[in-house]
Amino acid sequence: MNFDQLFASFKNTHVLIVGDVMLDTYWWGNVDRISPEAPVPVVALNRKEYRVGGAANVALNTASLGANTAIISIIGEDEDGNQLLQLMEQNGINTSNIIRSADRITTNKMRIMGRNQQMMRLDAEMVNDIDPSLENQLLQSVEYFIEQHKPAILIFEDYNKGVLTQKVIAGITQLCNKHQIFTAVDPKKKNFLAYKDVTLFKPNLKEVKEGLNINIDQTNLDRMQHIHQVLKEVLGHSISLITLSEKGVFYQQGNDALIIPTHIRNIADVSGAGDTVIAVASLVYAATQNIHLAAEMANIAGGLVCEEVGTVAINQQQLLVECKALLGKNN
Repeated sequence: MNFDQLFASFKNTHVLIVGDVMLDTYWWGNVDRISPEAPVPVVALNRKEYRVGGAANVALNTASLGANTAIISIIGEDEDGNQLLQLMEQNGINTSNIIRSADRITTNKMRIMGRNQQMMRLDAEMVNDIDPSLENQLLQSVEYFIEQHKPAILIFEDYNKGVLTQKVIAGITQLCNKHQIFTAVDPKKKNFLAYKDVTLFKPNLKEVKEGLNINIDQTNLDRMQHIHQVLKEVLGHSISLITLSEKGVFYQQGNDALIIPTHIRNIADVSGAGDTVIAVASLVYAATQNIHLAAEMANIAGGLVCEEVGTVAINQQQLLVECKALLGKNN
């Protein structure tokens, strides 16, 4: 595999991400004492930082890898929404099809950080499904985008915040299959079994347990292949890519199945790793049609971002160097 050539090809790939976007706010400070009012640490704030989260973090990852990236979602007509749009646009993400609604608020996850660790998280969000008029607006926006830009990939990024309803999921999947667009899904429990006839289904092991309501005591290859078959009977999808935390990733396409172990890392924070995995796997598979290579590279990328605190996008050059070093002789 010529990795330089592969990475260069990403800039010719159009990606559309649809799902729940959010703003990640980090309040950084020092902790020197316990409050006299309650047994809690006092964090003396010294800086505030904004990052993109949820579906926007997947978009940030594909954009960081050089792909032509657009996002469609619904946010509030509020300051958090303004901040989120500004951040996405600064990072080269096309936000022109995002819908703003006075009836919704923009999801903001505020993390209080002291001694380089999270002390508390405050969530401002709405999780009820969008109403029928917004569903129709969203579907029309996606259809218009597909007709205008013909993306190679559409990624569903579901955080159970109400943007991806069953009607929206079914409508978009039908559109993509009609236009022969590769679809990838990062699901959550609420709509877990609603993503019928997609190409790639990427839950983590916890989501599989919750979504299928089963107990998974072992993660050997036979057990994971059985889970793929159970999922396939319901969803009719082509590829399963299941992240197994510290045990790596499992993939299956047809009879081709494997568990790829993780590479040893200094783990600082696992938040956002799943976003990186689906971004890298989708781009690589769209470019190569090679799920083994896509899973290997996504596995490396997921580990790399876990070395950073908070949600961060994969560094293209760092990933390229690691892929050459770890996979150069095998692919």
